[in-house]
Formats: sequence, C-alpha cells, structure tokens
Amino acid sequence: MTGIGGVFLRARNPARMAEWYRRHLGVPMSAGGAVTFHWAEAETTTLALFAQDTDYFGEPGQRAMLNLRVDDLAVLLEQLRGRGVEVLPQTEDSEFGRFGWCVDPEGNRIELWEPAPGM
Repeated sequence: MTGIGGVFLRARNPARMAEWYRRHLGVPMSAGGAVTFHWAEAETTTLALFAQDTDYFGEPGQRAMLNLRVDDLAVLLEQLRGRGVEVLPQTEDSEFGRFGWCVDPEGNRIELWEPAPGM
C-alpha cells in the first residue's frame, strides 16, 4: 500500500448529504457529492457519496468502502490470491487508473487503486 486513495460512503440522499458536509463541516463537496483533497507530493484523498442502493461496495449492509492506493495492482492481486485472500475476479481500467477489489475477513469489499500516470 502506498496511501489512502479515498473514502466512500453510502447515502440515502447524496445531494442532501453533500450539502450537510459543506454546510456543517466546511467540506467543499460538489453538488454530485465528491471532493478531492490534495496532499504533499501529488497524494490525494477523495471523499465521495454513493446512492443508498449502490452495489459498488458489494453487500448492501456495507456502509463504507476503503480505497487503497497501490504501486502494481496485478502483482498485489496475485500476492493476495496466493495468501488465500478473497479477490474479486474483475478489474477495471479507466482514465483514473486500474482498479481491483478484495474482501476482508468480515466481508467488507476493499478497492485497490493503481493510479494512472500523473495522478
């Protein structure tokens, strides 16, 4: 792991939650419910709100999902499989980089993110 890539929360009403975070905590979230914080040396952390009925996190009872930044997604996924960790079979490539997922011992889906060059 090389850092935290993001924190994702389920929300029954993402727009209302984004407004609450802006208003009460001063988090500069977009109307769509996301903000990216920029840290030293190009490190970023994203806080994003997802609809209550999203299946992106896996099981409906999972309220949040940890996103961890990694150096080499393919190597890490292979290492995890070799250690008997549940690794989801799909990966995703996007303009933001490569994504893969594993599941912790309590069934929480964790997103693993290899950022695109320059991110």
